Amino acid sequence: MDIPVNTFKRAIKAGKPQIGLWCSTCSPYVTEALAGSGFDWLLIDTEHSPSDLQEVMGQLQACMGSPSHPIVRPAWNDMVLIKRYLDAGAQSLLIPYVQTEEEAKNAVAYTRYPPEGVRGLGGTTRATRFGRVKDYFRKASDEICVLVQIETRLGLDNLEKIASVEGIDGLFIGPADLSAGLGHLGNQNHPQAQAAIDGAIRRIRACGKAPGILWNDDTLSRRALDNGALFVAVGSDLLMLARETEKLAAKFRS
Repeated sequence: MDIPVNTFKRAIKAGKPQIGLWCSTCSPYVTEALAGSGFDWLLIDTEHSPSDLQEVMGQLQACMGSPSHPIVRPAWNDMVLIKRYLDAGAQSLLIPYVQTEEEAKNAVAYTRYPPEGVRGLGGTTRATRFGRVKDYFRKASDEICVLVQIETRLGLDNLEKIASVEGIDGLFIGPADLSAGLGHLGNQNHPQAQAAIDGAIRRIRACGKAPGILWNDDTLSRRALDNGALFVAVGSDLLMLARETEKLAAKFRS
């Protein structure tokens, strides 16, 4: 059995924009429905959701056979968390709160087996298809995509150094946290925040890496794509669920 091909990694490397959706519902049932909606990728969040490893594995299984590539966001840049999600079958990870070159190097090392990294070997895991993938340990890094989040002023200052780290495939701008770090808490539309975000996207592309972002706004999503972003989440499942059900309730109450 061959290792699954990471279509998302190949697409962003080729400069092909990938449109995604944020998933925070923790439900494999919901994820399976979303995976058939036509998005290139789905972000399975564990940083700002109550999801645990078993739920994430169910969501990964729910994406199998769909056109949507699952990306898992661990709660932190942590060796143990990353190892467990990789063993569960995640091939793409979005690592939050990376601020320095050293932290970026650690993120990559956590996804690589020795001698290139420190990932522990588990032979009978879902990632290896329970030991059925031939030469998994040798081939795994070719299909693992490491994305890191730039969401602080320090991370923004170190952007080029972070992007230069071998093994980093893309840099994701966290607009809410970055705006807060620039002194504009809750105001992602502030001109200074928007200028920093636009500039960061261009700087990432200039480094030869893929920029990404999440916007729950069509105009800002298209602006990011026009500026060169290559993986853009254009909505969030919980946000859509909450706002659309509010509209429906209000329609009939009025």
